[in-house]
Amino acid sequence: MNKIKWVSNELPKTDNNMLNIMSPEKIAKAASFHKSFPEYTKTPLAKLDNMAKFLGLKNLYVKDESYRFGLNAFKVLGGSFAIGCYISKKLGKDISQLPYNTITSKEVLKDFGQTTFFTATDGNHGRGLAWAANRLNQKCVVFMPKGSSEIRLKNIQKENAIATIEDVNYDECVRIAMAESAKVPGSVVIQDTAWEGYEEIPTWIMQGYGTMAMEANEQLHDNNCDAPTHIFIQAGVGSLAGAVQGYFANVYPNNPPIVTVVEPNKADCIFRSASAKDGDIRIVTDDMQTIMAGLACGEPNTIAWDILKNNSSFFVSCPDNISAKGMRTYAVPLKGDPKVISGESGAVTMGVLFEIMKNDELKDLKEALKLDENSKVLLFSTEGNTDPDFFREIVWNGDYSS
Repeated sequence: MNKIKWVSNELPKTDNNMLNIMSPEKIAKAASFHKSFPEYTKTPLAKLDNMAKFLGLKNLYVKDESYRFGLNAFKVLGGSFAIGCYISKKLGKDISQLPYNTITSKEVLKDFGQTTFFTATDGNHGRGLAWAANRLNQKCVVFMPKGSSEIRLKNIQKENAIATIEDVNYDECVRIAMAESAKVPGSVVIQDTAWEGYEEIPTWIMQGYGTMAMEANEQLHDNNCDAPTHIFIQAGVGSLAGAVQGYFANVYPNNPPIVTVVEPNKADCIFRSASAKDGDIRIVTDDMQTIMAGLACGEPNTIAWDILKNNSSFFVSCPDNISAKGMRTYAVPLKGDPKVISGESGAVTMGVLFEIMKNDELKDLKEALKLDENSKVLLFSTEGNTDPDFFREIVWNGDYSS
């Protein structure tokens, strides 16, 4: 069995100027946009008191994104806000002027017209973008990497999107989306992977994710938790991790939580970049066959990387069985704790936290993190059972137990 690998942040720091994109003022605009949708509700923050006691922590909170807009994952927050910002920019307006009822009006549709939004996805981002495009009277084309789940493909197609599974990895699908969009006048690629020259749209996506972070912070306060001491956040290209890290670093500049970024060991581009300690990005180029499909990305978002290398404390790479352990732990809670249905990409941080607190081989990491009976830990379960059959194979039948 592959083991959990970890490294502390010894990266050279830059001016940290990307942190400002996740300021509370900017995230408030994203949250207002999302709240204007008829389907909006604040997703639950599960409080696992008995698990916290079992692990030797003071508090354990889990933001449960399986309830987000009926789509079973958080990704729609980024795609919908990016589309909204794109439309508002084309119309010369601020996004605050285009809540749902306005942006879907006949007047706006007449002024803006219709465009096609291209993207690459492992599942959740594509479904969220297709849903948002459908709601906002736009078109959507989605490319998925080889090995993608058929049910995730069908869920995207149900939103009136054109979607296909390609015989290449995720990062190649991004390049296909860029190439195909270039052939369609007026179309645009909505991707959370940033690179030089493609930064505005990924920034909007990260700000969209900020709605989830803002909600979680408000819910912590509702639970009489002044601030989390620790956050574990999963990473694919790093947009989610950068968004969560960025938001909480802005909100708590004087007592920022200790943030640990977690990746699958088959697609740990951020961990490899952190391990090199020179500040430069490292790319993973193989097929990245991990059960954590939403995290199977080999090229970091440059904006997110800047935020993470300047602010995060630890970087972790782990095998698939750690995610499977997290899924089972959530699904069969200790008596009195709420159940969380968490998919392969959503549960990995629970698995990692469990191992850190209970596995003596990770004692050094536990001590480095300063995790103890005073720790107030926040996790994000970013997806539910987006592939129900595979979910049951893991949770019921014990697949990936070692």
